[in-house]
Amino acid sequence: MALRPPSTLKRKSSLPVWASIGWRVLAVLALLALAVGVHWIERDGLKDSADGHVSFLDILYFTSISITTTGYGDIVPVSNSARMFDAFVVTPIRIFVVLLFLGTAYNFVLKRTWEKWRMAVIQRTLSGHIIVAGYGTTGSETVDELIARGRNPGNIVVIDQSEANIARAEERGCIVLQADATRDQVLQDVHIASAESMIVCAGRDDTSILITLTARHLAQAVPISVIVRNEDNELPARAAGATTVVNPVSFAGLLLASSCQGRHLADYLTDLASIHGTVELAERKVRPEEVGKPLSAIATGLGVRIYRSGVALGHKAPEAHALQAGDTILEIVTG
Repeated sequence: MALRPPSTLKRKSSLPVWASIGWRVLAVLALLALAVGVHWIERDGLKDSADGHVSFLDILYFTSISITTTGYGDIVPVSNSARMFDAFVVTPIRIFVVLLFLGTAYNFVLKRTWEKWRMAVIQRTLSGHIIVAGYGTTGSETVDELIARGRNPGNIVVIDQSEANIARAEERGCIVLQADATRDQVLQDVHIASAESMIVCAGRDDTSILITLTARHLAQAVPISVIVRNEDNELPARAAGATTVVNPVSFAGLLLASSCQGRHLADYLTDLASIHGTVELAERKVRPEEVGKPLSAIATGLGVRIYRSGVALGHKAPEAHALQAGDTILEIVTG
């Protein structure tokens, strides 16, 4: 196993844009003041070819020109100390100021313009994608399972407010957006209305329910799966518009209870849920050639349940003896 380089601790800057620009301007002014002060002290080492007299305005002019350009030659250093100061202090200040201005232009103009252009390009082709709101432990495992099932990571959009989580999702090849998924504009930016489905695992039940409510408000038909950790929040999550509500605590309880009846039951249930198992639980629409046949007669796997008009019917139900157009089949596909 390859060793990872040590992580660097980071914290998002709390300074607003105007303050960030302001301290850079102050830094430039401070360096300019330093150079003006030393040049004024060492003014006897400067020569003005125009009138032979070096005034304070000449010092200010000479310093400004020296820092921003290489100078015009009308005022030049003639003493060794003045020349050394210009060589070892003014020149590094000039380089620093140029880099500071370039960095400012990149951060506040070029970078944002580039990111907006990239986002616009991605949005033009964003359709039929899966949106994952929250890339914590559950969200990252969900994305890993989706990729293992053959989903292209470039067709998965991850929304999270954590910079570290966004960086991990980007490494997996996902489209990422560091933002608050409870906001209408954020979900509109990721084209929620044209998404194939949405998975909500924000880490807090109240946040997950609010994200679900926002998503359902913007997209009436998109299937939304949400995870809640408190059983009392399952009903509010469904009321908010969740298509599927998953409670990991309840599922863990089912596995533990099953293990008391046999040590292989929990393994098999876990095997069904994972793409890495030898058996797979799949869901699909009934095929035209299957209409009228019993669920037990399908050739693609072992039919265990059908959904007709939103009602779940087991394989022993009378309705399962004759499949109808529009039925959804739940089957176990052996690998």
